[in-house]
Amino acid sequence: MARRSGKAVRERNSQTPPPVPEPLRVPVADSHTHMDMQTPGVEEIIATAASVGVTPLIQVGVDLPSSRWAAETAAAHPGRVWAAVALHPNEAPRVVHGDGAEGVEVDDTDWAGKTRPGGGYEGLAEQLAGIDELAALPHVVAVGETGMDTFRTGPEGARAQEESFRRHIDIAKRHGKAVMIHDREAHDDVLRILAEEGAPERVVFHCFSGDADMAKVCAEQGYYMSFAGNVTFASAEPLREAARVAPPELVLVETDAPFLTPKPYRGRPNAPYLIPHTLRSLAETKGMDEDELAAAVADNARRAFGF
Repeated sequence: MARRSGKAVRERNSQTPPPVPEPLRVPVADSHTHMDMQTPGVEEIIATAASVGVTPLIQVGVDLPSSRWAAETAAAHPGRVWAAVALHPNEAPRVVHGDGAEGVEVDDTDWAGKTRPGGGYEGLAEQLAGIDELAALPHVVAVGETGMDTFRTGPEGARAQEESFRRHIDIAKRHGKAVMIHDREAHDDVLRILAEEGAPERVVFHCFSGDADMAKVCAEQGYYMSFAGNVTFASAEPLREAARVAPPELVLVETDAPFLTPKPYRGRPNAPYLIPHTLRSLAETKGMDEDELAAAVADNARRAFGF
């Protein structure tokens, strides 16, 4: 997820939701969603997704409060929801330097437009201790979304991101959990840090954004590549080229809802029940039968997250 303002989230969710698609014959997981940013209640989101063959859902945290919410939601819906917990890459500079610092992307999702003072690297360590505690829970299956995002981040912000990413990798390895990576315009840095720290046994590139060459590198390393609704966009041919070379045994699908709504509903609010559009587009791109790809994706999610 590219961190968005609370206003942007509310504006998107105020639009008419897309219709419910034809159900999948083989159920698959939504490997990355943010139900806390979606308008319907959790029970409705889960039920509507299940009605079209999308189950379970991975609820993803982006800061300490939302990670706690993810863990609590997973605990309350065993087998239907699992949790991933982390500080988003753009959260780390905010924790260290504060919202008003140069090169730090401001997001009013949690702070309603207020400026938060920075807590330095001691503040980051305190936040990460909370993530570490959550990662030990059995219904938490991944540490993420973590990684690097240099789209709007200056050098000092990137330094905070890197420190946070390294600590998240350590947390994932100590607890035997997958690491879920947010990689925006930072492919080389992400791959470098994974190599330097020693990657966890299971690595998932959320909302895979690389080209075919990047996909080949990930395949060589056994990293899972999770494709979101943007793979259906007309402008996303390089991403479809990556999907074509990604081995079926390493492919996952996700919504990143409420963002990245697939065609033909781009711009309207996304939700887990729209996964069938993305999976069918991927199957067409890869020249695979829909059921065959769905079966592979379902098995991949079980292996990646240890359901």
